[in-house]
Amino acid sequence: MVHPTGSTRPTRRLGTPAALGAAALAVALLGGCSGNGGGGGEQASASHRSPSPTKSYPPPDPPRTVPAVRAFDPGNGPGWKPAKDTRVVADPKGPLADEARMLAGELKADYATGSPRKGDIELTLDKGRGGGAEAYRITTRDGRVVITGAADAGVFYGTRTVLQTLRSGGEVPEGVIDDRPDRPQRGLNLDIARKHFTPEWIEDRLHEMADLKLNQLALHFSDDQGFRIQSTSHPEVVSREHLTLAQLRHILDVAKKLHITVIPEIDSPGHLGAVLRAHPSLQLVNVNGEPAEGAIDIGKPASARLIDDLLREYSKTFPGPYFHIGADEYSALMAEDPSASYPSLAAQAREKYGPDGRIQDLATAWLNDRAAVVREGGKKAKAWNDGFFTGGVVKADKNIEVEYWTGKEAGERVPASYLSEGRTVANLNDEYLYYVLGEPNDFTYPTGERIYEQWTPAVLRGTKPVTSQKTGPQQVPGGRFAVWCDLAGTQTEEQVARGIRLPLNAVSQKLWDPGKPQLSWPAFTKLADRVDAEN
Repeated sequence: MVHPTGSTRPTRRLGTPAALGAAALAVALLGGCSGNGGGGGEQASASHRSPSPTKSYPPPDPPRTVPAVRAFDPGNGPGWKPAKDTRVVADPKGPLADEARMLAGELKADYATGSPRKGDIELTLDKGRGGGAEAYRITTRDGRVVITGAADAGVFYGTRTVLQTLRSGGEVPEGVIDDRPDRPQRGLNLDIARKHFTPEWIEDRLHEMADLKLNQLALHFSDDQGFRIQSTSHPEVVSREHLTLAQLRHILDVAKKLHITVIPEIDSPGHLGAVLRAHPSLQLVNVNGEPAEGAIDIGKPASARLIDDLLREYSKTFPGPYFHIGADEYSALMAEDPSASYPSLAAQAREKYGPDGRIQDLATAWLNDRAAVVREGGKKAKAWNDGFFTGGVVKADKNIEVEYWTGKEAGERVPASYLSEGRTVANLNDEYLYYVLGEPNDFTYPTGERIYEQWTPAVLRGTKPVTSQKTGPQQVPGGRFAVWCDLAGTQTEEQVARGIRLPLNAVSQKLWDPGKPQLSWPAFTKLADRVDAEN
């Protein structure tokens, strides 16, 4: 890792020789004039001496960061860069102590308390500031830097901007930076069920995300191929390669310090192959007695008890506000004729919901019940868009957040239909945001360039933005770039990290500010290389 002050970019000159010479001449002429019209050799009295002119500096360039800052008001001054005596100043007993210690370590500076002095960088809270918890202001003036936010998250993002600005330009420019994200949810979705990722690799991704001001890491840790987090309620379902609870707690601690929410996902009633290998009696079978891969029988009460045990356990383990409950690709609803293929479920649906009851009503009730379980644990449920159906007797709970990933599944619905119902819809558009190992099923590895130049949060499906409904932050709060490990052995951890680096940079930019970026893609990639802490 290159220390931020190790930039090869030359330090900006404070003024041209001609300008400095003119300023010196002006001072000399002013100093040589007598205040009472006497001889030219007399010095003017102090009370009548004209003030020295303000030193002039070339206008500073805007800071170069990923994502780009939203507003910069340049000042007149030399800017700031850390020196040997630089200190990071904050109250050691206050809410910014962790941020200050981290920044001091990154700058190789001292952590101090009390009044800041020239050369210092100060972290402060102003709870009355607008813009939300992630907004911040950086004021560089008189040889000092002050980072202010309404909450610690905003101040933390200000420290990331300082570090990136030092890497890209060698100094923080004189003036005021005002910055905030457009979307509150910005992150990475990681499939650790099909492929075991080491805790060290996951921690590296957390640091990479924090530098890019991404704030969500979703862990899909249960699927047909594996169940990858230690369980105390049902240890029999856990795969040989998994994260221990101690390793998970460390990941969660790191994420908390980096202001990243970790979202657990236990996908059901499909994608439960690893769980069902330990509980084969709960596997769904079709009319011919053939097991439906990964699908649990939602008609059996024991199925709900098993999944709810796991949901309750991990609701306590994960501290964040969300729990992803899956709901996609349930085999019984992907059959050409669900009722004919799964007559026992069809009969139960009619028994519970009357003659119009269908298997989709059982599935929707399953979705609502699982959402209620995680709600009891203080979590808001998220679910994949193909787990929401129209025309049924049972309606999906309006408080479940839709995660829109595809329009290719059976019973597909356009994004506008969810928005028109007033639902919140997060963007995981598989056209741009799905990095599927091995590129099966016509997937190709997404490029940062396509995301940067074509995608916005409003492009929820395919390549066209939704225009018929509101797609602002209230209903489309953001999205995540998703790594899926369908063919787990086709890439190593290192290859995955390299493959997703530039796409993550692009997603970071477009979720922080969905407008057309100022830099060209080649210029953006050069900047991303420069500000990357690992380069």
